Amino acid sequence: MSQIVIVADSTGDVPAALVAEYGIHIVPMRLAFGDESYLEGIDITVEEFYDRLAKSKDLPTTSQTSPAQYVEVYQNLMKQYPGSPIVSIHLSSGMSGTYQSAQLAKSMIEEDSTEPVNITAIDSLSASYGFGMMVVHAARLAKQGASVEQICTELGRLGQERRLYFLVDTLEYLQKGGRIGKAAAILGTLLNIKPILSVDHEGIIYSVDKVRGRKKAVSRVIELFKNDFPNHKDLNVAVCDCVNPEGAEEIIQLLSEHFTLHEIVRNSIGSVVGTHVGPGTIAIFVWPA
Repeated sequence: MSQIVIVADSTGDVPAALVAEYGIHIVPMRLAFGDESYLEGIDITVEEFYDRLAKSKDLPTTSQTSPAQYVEVYQNLMKQYPGSPIVSIHLSSGMSGTYQSAQLAKSMIEEDSTEPVNITAIDSLSASYGFGMMVVHAARLAKQGASVEQICTELGRLGQERRLYFLVDTLEYLQKGGRIGKAAAILGTLLNIKPILSVDHEGIIYSVDKVRGRKKAVSRVIELFKNDFPNHKDLNVAVCDCVNPEGAEEIIQLLSEHFTLHEIVRNSIGSVVGTHVGPGTIAIFVWPA
């Protein structure tokens, strides 16, 4: 059997170097500022997006990839890599319908095909590199010759072991997106509240804590990781930021004072996820080495 083909949404925030190294096929999601529509990472760069976001009164809209688009992606890959299974990994179903689109696309291809269709769609139950780490791990396993079953088992284990926190710098974008009320946003801003968010086991964003001041918020995130891994000193870490590289490097330095860091991944939070958390946000993803 040919090597497994790995497909993922652009919201996994996988660094371009890793995408190229492992031959990962990224399907871009779409966003729009008013009537102007863009494919994430293709028609608009991260820098261009955050610059425009800061100047825009309204949030851009984001849209999931449709079943028809996934049908086209899968059919093209089946022609390009005949006989190769496809493992397709997606943004949490608790945040988007992209996973359901992929499942429906698989069913549509099966209905029209006289040949066996070997497509496995996986719900990452996460976002940004909380999902991207699964994509990279799957691609590494595929390169080593792992089976679809082995990859699914390993991704299930990784999903249980990973821990992640989003340190949000401003309440403005959570309020614009309807996640908190306007009064709460105004009061929180006056009190310099910095929310710490995470994603639960059902893939839904929730508030872990609210801390006054950035310095205390950073200390709280380090404390949370120490509680998450009390008996594990060897860790991998990925830190993604929304135009806050200095803050991201600070987090890595602080983690290195408490853990032995092996793989360290750095990237920006992409435009689709960044729409909802806003500039200054730092997302930290940790899993055992």
